Amino acid sequence: MRLRLIGDFMTKFTGIITAAGKSSRMTEDLENMGLPTTTKLILDFDKGKTIIETTINKVLNAGVDECIIVLGHFKDEIIKEILKINDDRIKLVYNDPLKVDLSVSLYNGLISSKSDYILAVAGDQSNISTKTYENLINSFLDRVKDHNKLFTVLRRREIGRLDSVESLGMPFVTNKNYLIKFIANKNSDLNPILREMFKDGFEFFAVKEEDELELVNINKYKDYKSFHLERHD
Repeated sequence: MRLRLIGDFMTKFTGIITAAGKSSRMTEDLENMGLPTTTKLILDFDKGKTIIETTINKVLNAGVDECIIVLGHFKDEIIKEILKINDDRIKLVYNDPLKVDLSVSLYNGLISSKSDYILAVAGDQSNISTKTYENLINSFLDRVKDHNKLFTVLRRREIGRLDSVESLGMPFVTNKNYLIKFIANKNSDLNPILREMFKDGFEFFAVKEEDELELVNINKYKDYKSFHLERHD
């Protein structure tokens, strides 16, 4: 375990990876091309490792104390990939029912966490480096001593303290207990909840990526293919 100092207190971090979605845009593309339809999370990403494997390994390498993976749709296929990773920090959580929005997946991960602070990551964010995940945690630690109502988030446009939370999403680092209060009993995307927290006085600090390819979203098959072409060019 890797304890980190906040003020006079030592704390731990939980990585929460949401991997419960329908992957609808990718499955639609695969079907239109006559390819087997499956979740994008089990597509090959790098050196024989799938998207979800790569994401999990990078979060684990960022030094989290536990790694909670929230599963729903395609859980049987995804579990086969997770089992390739031998690390006792991994814990699986299941959505029931399956048809829920991101806020419910996050909530199910949050209530299973043993830490006060969390690094929240989408399962398809395999293109984000371990270094960027570490930077999110360290930027949070640098600021949380003075202001506990804090998010550090991978930037979308601006870097530094933000005047708006529009278009923000994962990955981010924040206080688990504060987030639970805003996310409980919600069934929505993340952004409306972030707007509510921003109005309540939360500070949002955007961290720069290590590589511009980390800002690419892998949603459709063309995104997946173009990412590989750029990455191996």
